[in-house]
Amino acid sequence: MEWYSYILVVLAGVFAGFINVLAGSGSILILALLIFLGLPATVANGTLRIAILMQNIVGVASFKQQKVFKYKEGIGLALPAIVGSILGAVFAVNINEKIMERTIGAILIVLFFIVLYKPDAWVKGQAGKMGKRPSLSQNIIFFFIGFYGGFIQAGVGFFLLAGLVLGAGFNLVKANAIKIFIVLLYTAFALAVFIYNDQVDYKIGLILGLGNMIGAWFGTRFAVSWGAKYVRYILMGVIIVASIKFLGVFDLFMMILK
Repeated sequence: MEWYSYILVVLAGVFAGFINVLAGSGSILILALLIFLGLPATVANGTLRIAILMQNIVGVASFKQQKVFKYKEGIGLALPAIVGSILGAVFAVNINEKIMERTIGAILIVLFFIVLYKPDAWVKGQAGKMGKRPSLSQNIIFFFIGFYGGFIQAGVGFFLLAGLVLGAGFNLVKANAIKIFIVLLYTAFALAVFIYNDQVDYKIGLILGLGNMIGAWFGTRFAVSWGAKYVRYILMGVIIVASIKFLGVFDLFMMILK
C-alpha cells in the first residue's frame, strides 16, 4: 500500500473506535476500507479483530477508571458469548458473508424502531431484570450474539446493547461499558481462530488498532460526560447507515447510475 493509505487506515480506525464504543457498527467502515485497499474479505475480517482487541483494551480500562461498571457485572454474560464466538469464527473462515449481511440489515431496521419507540428503555434502563446469575434465556441470547461477533463482528454492538439494556436491565452508558468488556474477551478467542487459519495481516491490523485505541478513548469520555440520551441519537443514526449498507442499497444505487 502507498504511505497515504496507512494514514487513511489510522483515521478510519479513530472514527470506528469512537463509534464502536458509543454504539457499534464502526467496523463496517473498516471492513469496507480494508477490502477497498486490496485485502481479501476473509483476511479483512480477521485483521479487523486485532484493532477491536486493542480498541477494547483501552475502552474497558477507561470505563473502569471512571467507575462505570464492575467486571463481575459482565463476566457471566461473556462466557456464553466466548463459546459462541469461537464457533462463529470457525464458521467465518469458510462461509460467504453476503447472505448474513442481508439478514443483518433487515434485523437492524427492526432494532431501529425498538430504539425509536422505546426511548425510556435505552435512556433509563430497566432495573431488576439481571439476577446474580444469567438466566437460561440470557445465556442462549449471548451465545448467539457471540456467534455473530465471531463470524463477522460488524454490527454486533447493536445486539449486545439490546441484550444488555432490554434483556439485562442496564442503562445505556453502563451497557456500553459492559458491551466492550464482553467483546474484548470473546475477540481474543475469535482472533486465535483467524490466526490459526492464516487470515490476519498483522501490520495493517496493528496500524488500524492504533487508530481504534485513540477513538475508543475519546468515545468513553463522550459517553460518560454526555450521557445515555445523546448516545441514543448516535446509535439511531449509525443503525440507519449500517442497515442501508448491509441491505445492499448502495450497490443498487451504483448499478442504477451505471
